[in-house]
Amino acid sequence: MGARLRRILCLATLALAGARVHAAAPVTIYTAGDIARCAHPDPAFSGAAETAAVVARGLAQDASAVVLTLGDHTYPYGRAAEFTSCYAPTWGRFRDRTWPTPGNHEYATSGAGPYFDYFGERAAHGWYSFDLAGWHLVSLDSGLSKDRMKAQLAWLREDLRSHPARCTLAYWHVPLYSSGGHKPNTVMQEAWRILYEAGAELVLSGHDHDYERFAPQDANGRVDAARGIRQFVVGTGGAYNTPFLYFTANSEFRENNRFGVLRLRLFDDGYEWRFMPVAGTEEQGPAPDHGRATCHQG
Repeated sequence: MGARLRRILCLATLALAGARVHAAAPVTIYTAGDIARCAHPDPAFSGAAETAAVVARGLAQDASAVVLTLGDHTYPYGRAAEFTSCYAPTWGRFRDRTWPTPGNHEYATSGAGPYFDYFGERAAHGWYSFDLAGWHLVSLDSGLSKDRMKAQLAWLREDLRSHPARCTLAYWHVPLYSSGGHKPNTVMQEAWRILYEAGAELVLSGHDHDYERFAPQDANGRVDAARGIRQFVVGTGGAYNTPFLYFTANSEFRENNRFGVLRLRLFDDGYEWRFMPVAGTEEQGPAPDHGRATCHQG
């Protein structure tokens, strides 16, 4: 083989390797719900400030990283003053990089008006979708009336038809599966079924003030390693932690003694996850949950 041919082959190999590295470069998401408890006397020393510090460090290192919030941004009533005095000094620092979803505490104030005012266009009208590095992300509202839920589900079906993607992630507040302190709630079961039929990979929720990861499941709680959706409950945003009371099948990891956020890295063919506890609590629980999975084929 001549020197010129060897050089051409070498350059071609390097180009292909570079393309593979570029294709696999992840986009990072930081996510949690149940965040700012306004009964705390000073937001600067609250649980929300501690989790915000974790997120802020990550965002400072990666200009492409984004934040997904999983509802109950403020406690107890989701009032405008709560967003101003409790949320804004903590997680509000990166509002321009945040994609939110509302929780039940937002709806403690009529129509969740302060939530929609605070997040503006990012909150849309309660549900919306966007694309991120080859993934399709869908934010849904789990606190709707029957008629509005029907409209949301019709929109979801059309949205998934219109945005086919190898990898899909959905997030909302009230989980379909949870071992936490709230009784089981099936309000989002039909949304799960629609996502499952469309081949979605991930669902993120809050509501229960703990961290929990489930095996991939269908909408009826059956494990499906090939096509099931993996759910994370991440209600550890800083408000307060609550006990596990309703232990649920197919739960693979859970803890409720630390605040923290879930970091997801989205690749073009899969994802990595890691629970990131707040500083100073690394030794107060089990080793942080982490892992990697591949998106469904087709």
